[in-house]
Amino acid sequence: MRIRYTAPSTQDNELDRFRSRVMVAAGAVVLAFALLIGRFVFLQIIQHDYYITRAEDNRISLVPIAPNRGVILDRNGTVMARNYSAFTLEITPSKVENLDVTIENLGKLVEILPKDRRRFRKLLEESKSFESLPIRTRLNDEEVARFAANRYLFPGVEVKARLFRQYPLGAVASHALGYINRINKTDVDTIEQNEQLANYKGTDHIGKTGLEQKYEFQLHGETGYEEVETDSGGHAIRSLSRTAPVSGNDLTLTLDAKLQEITEKAFGDRRGALVAIEPSTGGILALVSTPSFDPNLFVDGIRTEDWDLLNNSPDRPMVNRALNGAYPPGSTFKPFMALAALELGKRTPQQTISDPGSFTLGGHVFRDDKKGGHGLVDMYKSIVQSCDTYYYMLANDMGIDNISRFMGPLGLGSKTGVDIEGESEGVLPSQEWKKRRFKRPEQQKWFAGETISIGIGQGYNAYTPIQLAQAMAALANNGVLFRPHLVRHITNSKTGEKTLVEPEPLRRLPWKQQNIDTIKNAMIGVNKEGTGARAFAGAEYVSGGKTGTAQVFSLKGADYKAGKLKQELRDHALFIAFAPAENPKIALAVLVENGGFGAQSAAPIARMVIDYYLLGKLPKGPAEEVDTPDEED
Repeated sequence: MRIRYTAPSTQDNELDRFRSRVMVAAGAVVLAFALLIGRFVFLQIIQHDYYITRAEDNRISLVPIAPNRGVILDRNGTVMARNYSAFTLEITPSKVENLDVTIENLGKLVEILPKDRRRFRKLLEESKSFESLPIRTRLNDEEVARFAANRYLFPGVEVKARLFRQYPLGAVASHALGYINRINKTDVDTIEQNEQLANYKGTDHIGKTGLEQKYEFQLHGETGYEEVETDSGGHAIRSLSRTAPVSGNDLTLTLDAKLQEITEKAFGDRRGALVAIEPSTGGILALVSTPSFDPNLFVDGIRTEDWDLLNNSPDRPMVNRALNGAYPPGSTFKPFMALAALELGKRTPQQTISDPGSFTLGGHVFRDDKKGGHGLVDMYKSIVQSCDTYYYMLANDMGIDNISRFMGPLGLGSKTGVDIEGESEGVLPSQEWKKRRFKRPEQQKWFAGETISIGIGQGYNAYTPIQLAQAMAALANNGVLFRPHLVRHITNSKTGEKTLVEPEPLRRLPWKQQNIDTIKNAMIGVNKEGTGARAFAGAEYVSGGKTGTAQVFSLKGADYKAGKLKQELRDHALFIAFAPAENPKIALAVLVENGGFGAQSAAPIARMVIDYYLLGKLPKGPAEEVDTPDEED
């Protein structure tokens, strides 16, 4: 039998291919469903807790609530820095359809300056869309009423009350208090370093200078939070819970605000500085740098024109002369030189020198201020009449390193540690200092002639007014040196508990009491019969003092005639004092830039300050200069 072979038909081949494709497709579908089920199991079961937490986070947002900043009070309870409530015009971006159009329309109702727009845009970049952001601050009543009448036209815009920093005494004590301003990148770095970043959410301002800066983390307080439920578009629906912020702690200062105000007025339009200290504690009673500035200008961002006036002024009102200005002490250095001579055995109180009106060393003539000299001069007379020749000779006998070793423990040439940032060190010269200061070997050598001018407070000597005040306070306090400080106690805003800033004695200087009494007695003589007598004539208390005049440039032997010099080339006037002599309650240092003789312009300011502090006498105006003979420095 013959078998016939029949080839598969085209139809059968197509059917087989179709079945294969169906099987592959079915397998793909099964695999896809398997993957979907697996992913579903992974997301809904294995990762359930994770994603439910994420969902809650997306639904609930934390809105920070900035705390009230702490208040600053003077020693008598006078408010020097506080907060006040004012109306601000605020926009919640998530509730506004067209932000630019809304701002333009708002500008037709209330004035919105370019700086307001720039600030708003910056805040917008840093904030969440459901947060309310200020477009205009400190609206007046008319502006509030005008907006209220048109409120229905502006969904997402409202008027709110916010707290603003205020310095009610204006420019008084501005260099001590400092100011606050908007947080910048540098401030953020500082906040991060102090692990305070979370506590500054919602805070726009931070202390920039003075006590506002130094005690920032005490004054700031604790940020509160509000839990807000939002929809998928980020719009706030309702408030779920609220944690109230905690106000910052209050500072009570050692400063006397009225004394501070009177002192600043005593300077009039003169440039200078004054630091007054309570000798027994180191508490600063007044810290003046004049001219000063109004810290209120900085609170909400200083205007360009105001900043230009302050920054470009030749009088440099932004410089804290009390802490940052380093000046030759002039003859105010002499009482400490005399005390060093007693302690080191280089002089006795009765020992005299003959003053012909000059001192010659190596062919160079160092002249005394008084032509013809002072005749026979003992230690008392050297201080009372401010005899330069006495101290030329003394400096030559002592040598620069002995002078430096004695003055260093007094705090001269080093930071006092006062509780304000940015203090200058000044210069206490020595052979070692000169080696560090200069690079070339020929510049590093100390010459004997350089020591001579050091003895009268000139040469390389350069100290800050607060250093001179601290040294004066140590002498008045019989050798006990305290760290100057401005904060008396800190009040906890939660509990009301007051934490006293304990006076910090830095050291007890090993001086003999009889030597201290010798110098104090001579300084009392200055105000009774010497260079300070005219300024303190008729005083109802006994005080000690020392006048000083510091050269701004060398006269090279020529006579000093202030009237023939440009003001910026005239000598600086200085005065140090303590009172009352029997139990000093105040010690101070005064500097008047380019003020001429210390007896003429600095001593009258000191008299006015002490009169008020001890007697409560209110001056009628700035301190008047005293006519003095040319030799009275």
